Amino acid sequence: MSQLAPPHGADTLKPLLLPETERADEMKRAGTLKIIPLDSRAVSDVFMLAMGAYTPLDGFMGHDDWRGVCLDMKLANGVFWPIPVTLSVGREIGDSIHAEEDVALADGETGEILAVMTVREKYAIDKNVEAEHVYRTTDPKHPGVAKVLAQGEVNLAGPVMVLSEGEYPGKYPDLYIRPAQSRAMFAERGWSTVAAFQTRNPMHRSHEHLVKIAAEVSDGVFIHQVLGKLKEGDIPADVRTRAIQAMIDNYFRPGTVIQAGYPIEMRYAGPREALLHALIRQNFGCSHLIVGRDHAGVGSYYGPFDAHHIFDQLWPGALVCKPLKIDITFFCRKCYGMATAKTCPHDASEHISISGTQQREMLASGAEIPPEFSRPEVVEILREYYAGLNA
Repeated sequence: MSQLAPPHGADTLKPLLLPETERADEMKRAGTLKIIPLDSRAVSDVFMLAMGAYTPLDGFMGHDDWRGVCLDMKLANGVFWPIPVTLSVGREIGDSIHAEEDVALADGETGEILAVMTVREKYAIDKNVEAEHVYRTTDPKHPGVAKVLAQGEVNLAGPVMVLSEGEYPGKYPDLYIRPAQSRAMFAERGWSTVAAFQTRNPMHRSHEHLVKIAAEVSDGVFIHQVLGKLKEGDIPADVRTRAIQAMIDNYFRPGTVIQAGYPIEMRYAGPREALLHALIRQNFGCSHLIVGRDHAGVGSYYGPFDAHHIFDQLWPGALVCKPLKIDITFFCRKCYGMATAKTCPHDASEHISISGTQQREMLASGAEIPPEFSRPEVVEILREYYAGLNA
């Protein structure tokens, strides 16, 4: 019997990808239905539903779920959920759809049909309510809030049958690991406590330190990177993958780390998104999520440890996956190694602070990157990428 964390809010995983043998007929039928174009966030949500990462959801949320999630972090049935998963359309499209109608969901950029949804409900939301409660700000400069404010006037809700995972399985054959697969990999290795590390950046020394702390207190670490849409200036997934693998191969014991990726699009919701990341990792079989400084934050909208504190506000049984809360990490010249504010007694003048933003700036300008900041094998791969940009 598996000792892994159970799927969230369900006895078993709930992947919504239709079995391959049934997809051709359903795709033919989908071609006859009204087409609903999806933005990049909704496309990402369809892929997350497809693989079962959003268990126990069976599609896009209705009004009662949306309201409960925004205000109380609960679905209408009482199950914990921290961020709405909704599908919006413009008024004209919304008015043309009737209850119980099947519609085809298509990627708004490529036109590819991805899923069929039975529309059970149409409703309007107060976008400011979602922004205030989920993002803690209504500032349109916040990228997550901007997405909310740009939504159409009508939300469509209902169960979804997914017909395609887009380019992900072909583009990332070794990296695109679904929850059922990760659970099998953990079980095969005899892991029961697994810590997940979320990243959308190549790993520098601070990241390495976080993962090594987690490796000390768990059976293994799941380095789980974002494959969905990134911010401008972020390093592409294929380059990031090679850089992370170089770190794993050279600086971790074999058999202690698995690298994988998943198709989420970041919302930059800070504390609420930290909770969603933990929920998702529970579905992947993880017992813990590494939560460092300003997890899933952007700009200065959240305090450095707000994502730590929000886990303390949950009610008993809300979430099985627990946070592994780790202080700000840095290289200390006097300690002559990586440390945190909890372990290092020295003055801040002895600390070399490390961030992905700094690393990108140094790479873009061709500045020297000291070994205290990033491993040379990683820097070599990243320099090659930046040299190609400047060629």
